[in-house]
Amino acid sequence: MAVNWVRRAAQAMERKGTKGAFTKQARARGMTPMEFARKVKANPSAYDTTTVRRAMFALNANSRRRKR
Repeated sequence: MAVNWVRRAAQAMERKGTKGAFTKQARARGMTPMEFARKVKANPSAYDTTTVRRAMFALNANSRRRKR
């Protein structure tokens, strides 16, 4: 039940057509999504709000996946 928010968020991303947008940003910079998320978290003022939010989501979703 604790991971339902991830499932709902993934469904919302599919509806909006933004699924894979953060990965695409990371790959364009030659990084994995987790590397890019850590870089964005370390210096959020260098990135726009949407990218920072996507990075935080990626980090939170990844930490939930590892706890299962």
